[in-house]
Amino acid sequence: MRIGVDIGGSKIEVAALDRDGSIRRRRRSATPAGDYAALILAVKALVEGIEAELGTRANVGVAIPGALSLATGLVKNANSTCLNGRPFDHDLMAALGRKLRFANDANCFALSETADGAAQGASVVFGVILGTGVGGGIVVDGKLLTGPNAIAGEWGHSPLPWPRDEERPGPLCYCGKHGCVESFLSGPSLARDHRTTSGETAEPATIATRATQGDPFARATFERYVDRLARSLATVINLLDPNIIVLGGGLGQISQLYSAVPQRWDAWVFSDVVSTKLVPPRWGDSSGVRGAAWLWPQDEGVATG
Repeated sequence: MRIGVDIGGSKIEVAALDRDGSIRRRRRSATPAGDYAALILAVKALVEGIEAELGTRANVGVAIPGALSLATGLVKNANSTCLNGRPFDHDLMAALGRKLRFANDANCFALSETADGAAQGASVVFGVILGTGVGGGIVVDGKLLTGPNAIAGEWGHSPLPWPRDEERPGPLCYCGKHGCVESFLSGPSLARDHRTTSGETAEPATIATRATQGDPFARATFERYVDRLARSLATVINLLDPNIIVLGGGLGQISQLYSAVPQRWDAWVFSDVVSTKLVPPRWGDSSGVRGAAWLWPQDEGVATG
């Protein structure tokens, strides 16, 4: 048995997987906002609670919203900013009393969908997180690509490609720069764009639904979002040429994206034909926690310390 932990901006999910990938137990709790010590205690309680129920100790993989710096060992680039600059791996291993494995949450999502999900069998996969933040993970021939700087797939902090005049310089991103993809394509960014242009406050899913019902303001907001997502993914296709792109995160549940975005990205991809498929995840919002568990090969046994 393996346990995966997925730490998100709003929730922590922990799940125990059997050898065949089926989930034995799953628990969720709210992420303590801005409280590093409380976050560690929450993860510890969830993991140990599942182990107590199952009567066994397990290997644990952890998906984090950021990356562990290869230079300092500290967390960097996390939009859950209380993690940044912290030795999170060291502190959580001390709390749980064993060796753990860590990876970026988008990497875990991509690994899960490649292992036994919507991209199973594909040689090059780009997994996208469209939620509180925007992230990406790359899997090539079944293996995660992380890179020497531990930032492979971080398309959310590239500038929005082919910006229009009204999109310059772009919103301020939490990273300190203007016009990042994340500042246009995250859930809060979509909601902000709609509020700014219409005066209405609505969640992304509501905006998408209203767009299909003919609401002119929602339709305009959704069209802008589709156009920006198509441009942004076109640069990914130009660079990686993936077989499959899987959309995760809360916005990945908007079904209209899967037909609307490929209709737009042809204009920006440097090819006469675009064969890349855009698909929803098989495992939905549990892909991150499943991918975290997959960080441990099944044949490595159970952690003892």
